Amino acid sequence: MATKKSNEKENGKTKTEDTKATKEPKTDKEGKGSKKTDGKKKGNIFTDGIKWITGLFFKQMATGGADELRSNAEEVNQLNVFPVPDGDTGDNMSDTIDSGIAAIETVESESISEVSEELSRGMLFGAKGNSGVILSQFFAGISRGLGGHDKADAKVMGRALQMGVEQAYASVMKPTEGTILTVARESVEYAVSRINKKSTIRSLFKDLVDEMHASLDRTPELLPALKDADVVDSGAAGLFYIIDGFNRVLGGEEIADAPPLESRFTASRVATAFDENSEMSFAYCTEALVQLTKKKGDPDLFDLDALKSFLSSLGDSIVAIKSGTIVKLHVHTMTPDRVLGYMLGFGEFLTVKIENMSLQHTDLDGKTEAVEKKPEKKHNAVVAVCSGIGIENLYRDLGCDVVIQGGQTQNPSAGDFIEAFKSLNADNIFVFPNNSNIFMAAGQAAELYDGARVIVLPSKNVGSGYVALSSVDLGEEDADTLRDTMVDAMSRVTAGYISPAIRDVEMNGVSIKDGDTIGIINKEIVVADASRENAAAALATKLLNEGGAFMLTVFVGVDVTAEECLMLENRIRQENPTKEIYLTDGGQEIYPYIFVAE
Repeated sequence: MATKKSNEKENGKTKTEDTKATKEPKTDKEGKGSKKTDGKKKGNIFTDGIKWITGLFFKQMATGGADELRSNAEEVNQLNVFPVPDGDTGDNMSDTIDSGIAAIETVESESISEVSEELSRGMLFGAKGNSGVILSQFFAGISRGLGGHDKADAKVMGRALQMGVEQAYASVMKPTEGTILTVARESVEYAVSRINKKSTIRSLFKDLVDEMHASLDRTPELLPALKDADVVDSGAAGLFYIIDGFNRVLGGEEIADAPPLESRFTASRVATAFDENSEMSFAYCTEALVQLTKKKGDPDLFDLDALKSFLSSLGDSIVAIKSGTIVKLHVHTMTPDRVLGYMLGFGEFLTVKIENMSLQHTDLDGKTEAVEKKPEKKHNAVVAVCSGIGIENLYRDLGCDVVIQGGQTQNPSAGDFIEAFKSLNADNIFVFPNNSNIFMAAGQAAELYDGARVIVLPSKNVGSGYVALSSVDLGEEDADTLRDTMVDAMSRVTAGYISPAIRDVEMNGVSIKDGDTIGIINKEIVVADASRENAAAALATKLLNEGGAFMLTVFVGVDVTAEECLMLENRIRQENPTKEIYLTDGGQEIYPYIFVAE
């Protein structure tokens, strides 16, 4: 587990002992890390006297930064304040910058302005999670600073970094110090302050990385939650790895042992791969959610790469994700029957959707043209993010038009939201992110999309969105009235959830042991017990009695047995005889129980 810094000094800077997020690069003796190149690759200028860089070399630096983060994404994931198995900052930031790298893979321009613009565009559409959105805004600011420049020296790059910091701060309504924002600001301020007539790009990035390392170590002193959990800030650690990768490429190193970009293929990369000039070669959009079964094989041994290879032989626009024993797939193909037949060999279908993406008609000249199939026009439409078959179906029953499968550890990108918006034909689109870590990506998508009025609602959990949709008539003509009614309904909801603990820690006066079950309300751990039933019952009573609620809805997760569910229901009813209690099959993973008190 990564921990906070020590006071030891080494080579003039603070070195973090046992801190994976700020460790020194692995050496070649360990079989990992970096390798010296011959310095003769096109666009490379590996000397300390490097005065400027072109677009091609900036592309190499960005790729090195993405590789460095991808190699350490899991370590960043584990820098989680709460001792729960839902850390995803490393994955979100890695997917975000990987989307940028995918956008510049075929760019061969020498202009640093053009390369940085494409990198920024890819990252904006691929941004996942709050840290990913902030990262994309940081690079968007850098792109603005590099605008109009074919090459950049230390002064130009320094100003671009400053603009990156300014735009990152502007993207957050209430910036919090001790986070990625602080580390970006402090390191850029330090590096830029040292620029003089003798400065080089190499000296600029060396100063940047040195101060970023030290600033990261200081984050626990700025945020009590980090200090209590004995970790450094995860988003800041992700940024450190990216900039460290930039710097190592500048020094003539190759980042080794990074998982291949293709192994992290995401829906966001599909979104950025298509533009107004693209053509679809395969007519049927095929999506399926498959429950792997032991009767047909060991779900743990299911080969996701083999599935991707098979789908690649049938079509394009491929997404294949495995979460626990559930597989989600998406492919554009002419033979959806072969896709379904393949997956039947491993399990059973939970959902299947096959849509013809084009209608054919022939004009007077005999030419066949594809006509996009538009859904029926609506005044108001709803897009919601949720995970779990029961919860997804409930949202659809309440009028949700598009469900984006996701949540904690599976944050959709801004591009995923935009694709959902494009599938609708509505004047107003109401969006329920249902997770505080998805809100910024939804907001970024709303800013990028101009096909409708997009209203992102402040829903931080599936419970608040569920109550909001239950409280309104989506036929309401006035969108502002509809928004205000839903926001008011959400304000009366208090949500909590149960999760297993994955490490020993004491937080908010609650002593937690690895393996305990903890109960969380509004990002605060309020209950911990060795028994899941005891923790769940205690959390339910706290929600009902301390908040003055009259009704409690409990979404039950996939790993809860029917017997356990019945025992908990009886206990909650006995301990709260005057309250209304409803348990429903949510089908969500990670959290065995999600509570909604109103």
